Amino acid sequence: MNNNYKEAILPPATIGIVGGGQLGQMIALSAKAMGYKVAVLDPDNNCSTGQVADVQITADYADDNAIELLAQASDVLTYEFENVDVDALENAKDEAALPQGTRLLEITGNRINEKNFLNEINVSTTNFAVVKTESDLNQAIDQIGYPSILKTADGGYDGHGQVDLNSPSDLNAGLELVKTEPCVLEERQAFVKELSVMVTRSASGKIQSFPLAENIHYHHILHKTIVPARVDEKVHASAEMIARKIAENLKLRGVLGIEFFMLPGGKLLVNELAPRPHNSGHYSIEASNISQFEAHVRSICGLEIPTIKQIAPCVMVNLLGQHLDKARQRLPQRPDWHFHDYGKEEVRENRKMGHITILGEREEILKEIKAENIWEAEA
Repeated sequence: MNNNYKEAILPPATIGIVGGGQLGQMIALSAKAMGYKVAVLDPDNNCSTGQVADVQITADYADDNAIELLAQASDVLTYEFENVDVDALENAKDEAALPQGTRLLEITGNRINEKNFLNEINVSTTNFAVVKTESDLNQAIDQIGYPSILKTADGGYDGHGQVDLNSPSDLNAGLELVKTEPCVLEERQAFVKELSVMVTRSASGKIQSFPLAENIHYHHILHKTIVPARVDEKVHASAEMIARKIAENLKLRGVLGIEFFMLPGGKLLVNELAPRPHNSGHYSIEASNISQFEAHVRSICGLEIPTIKQIAPCVMVNLLGQHLDKARQRLPQRPDWHFHDYGKEEVRENRKMGHITILGEREEILKEIKAENIWEAEA
């Protein structure tokens, strides 16, 4: 359905989403509320997005024909994760609009490209070295030292595809990772807090950030997000300035998640970029005048985005497989919970199954979450 996408793409046009997880589901729900139709490509016939979409193409993400079919069924394409076949998306541009383009994926889908891009635009990252061979690893250790983290250049999330290198005794595990694919060795930072911000840019070039979020992880998986972040105003301003610089240089469309390490003294290092809505922005569904998902839809469809405002302070807490049933049992007595269940068929430990957002005074909410004893080990 080729569309003159220099103009706004209006409902009831179809938004095609590559990836059927919870991010795609929440993009789809926002799109459907605005009158758009949704098509999704995912190999799981009962994926989260497929449950709320109008059309699902059940096929592997690497299937070029399937991506072409998705494009033919859509007016505009987007994606909910980084590891999408760039060439297939480029070819699909003849069938449907791709406002985000593929440069964004080429940069954010590879840690080497991402760090080089950030350094080129004078955005600070941790010290790093590229490790493409086993011999590179020893040189990288000489340069970066211990403690450090070895990460695969492509893929990896929630702690997957990485090895902590604390001493020479960890080198064998690092060498095994390097054998699989090129890697990046990063200096481990003694950060004070992990923070993130969602930034969006409209078709007309207007850049806006959501409030800075404070994130607490457990076993490399996001546990809680506290908004606004409990940091000095200078840190809030610095994060917004960095987000604007990144969005400008990417000519961003859609929403981009930016993860930071805050060092002692308040300096920010960019840890990672996510070319899509982000787990730490889920709070915006209830706590902002517009969610990150509606902002994403508006941006890719060429609609202006209202001035983003936070309605109330809040805490968002993730529901992993080991939390879901306990949380469901409490739900009848928890009227203040904004409860989200992603409808995933297989419940397993440490898999993201849903989230809860609670609006109000942040410190009181944190006490309430701890008292629930649902997240006792994490809290």
